[in-house]
Parts: sequence; C-alpha cells; structure tokens
Amino acid sequence: MADEIVLLSSWPSMFGMRVRVALAEKGLKYEYREEDLRNKSPLLLIMNPVHKKIPVLIHNGKPISESMIIVDYIDEVWNHKSPLLPTDPYQRAQARFWADYVDKKLFDIGKKIIWSNKGEEQETGKKEFIECLKLLEGELGDNPYFGGENFGFVDVSLVTFSCWFHTYESYGNFSIETECPKLVAWTKRCLEKESVSSSLADPHKIHDFASGVRKRLGI
Repeated sequence: MADEIVLLSSWPSMFGMRVRVALAEKGLKYEYREEDLRNKSPLLLIMNPVHKKIPVLIHNGKPISESMIIVDYIDEVWNHKSPLLPTDPYQRAQARFWADYVDKKLFDIGKKIIWSNKGEEQETGKKEFIECLKLLEGELGDNPYFGGENFGFVDVSLVTFSCWFHTYESYGNFSIETECPKLVAWTKRCLEKESVSSSLADPHKIHDFASGVRKRLGI
C-alpha cells in the first residue's frame, strides 16, 4: 500500500519550504494543501492542536509538526535515498546543533529588519543578522555544503531563508553577497539542485508579500 502524504503549509513560509525540499530529495509524491494563516483550516487545528502552526506533515493519517522534526522524520522513514543526516553520531549531533542555531536565531532576528519601522531596531537586527550569517559561513568553510560533499540537514534548514534574502536586503539596506560571498555562492550551488529550485518561492514574490503585510500592519 502506497504511503499517503499530505503537507499543510503556506507558500511564503521558509519552514514549509524545508519540508518540500526534503520530500523532493527523497523523490516522494505528496498532496500539498495551502493554508490561510488568518483563517486556519479545521484540519490544521486538528492536526496541530498545540501550536496551531504550519507546516504539518500528515503521513498515513498521523501528523508530525515543527519543520526540522518533520525533516528528521522524513530522513528516518525514507532512508533508502539521499540521506540528509550523517551516519556518524557526533556528526549527526553537530548537524542538529547548527540546524537548531538557524531555528533559534535567524528568523527572530530577521523579523527586526522586515517588520519594524524603527531605525534603531532595524540597525540592530541587521547587525545581528550579518553576524549570524558570518558565523554560519565560517562553519561552511570551503565545503560545497554544510554536510561536506553532500547536501544535507543543515543545508535544508538554511537554504529556504535564501528566497527571503532579497527582502532582508531591501528593508535593511545591505548586501548579503558583499558581507558573506561564500554563503551566497553556497546558495547558488544549492539552487542548482532541482529539489531546492522547485521548492523555494520566487524572491520577488516574497518581497511583494512582505510589502503587502507591512502595508496591512501600517509599517
């Protein structure tokens, strides 16, 4: 019996895009259901009653929430193709550490740049954002991917932020390529993969979306 896979997400969400990349890496077919986060579906509220957030992966009727937990689950269940986590326990722990760092730092700092109209807060956000990216660039080093020679867990966690880079740059008035050229080269390398390019939203559409939200919020 074929697996029934449903993904509940919202197209601009970098967290939902992570799941799409992981599913594409594994070559899995699934049903995608777009969620209106201002009018959440009964299915989303049933499947994620605790946080009521996207993304949610529903595998044969059972829900899994939180993007990197979902990616981890996908890698474990469909482990026959394109492994995302290394087999070595220490390397696996390191990959989870850096994915967790991306989760705990980048999104919240990025909000200061995009969703604030206070110059001082934006400047602080921009400085912290660049510092985070530089730290990640140092971890990447001269490797093609964060997983070394192979695209992996940390790459999935971070690459989906890249389609928001144009928006961060636009509102923060800075250039990520100037600050972190190796990281931008890594982004371009990732985008050569069909699993990534087909899963990420268009950066200009993301910018238009953010502009619409800012207007609605009176920013």
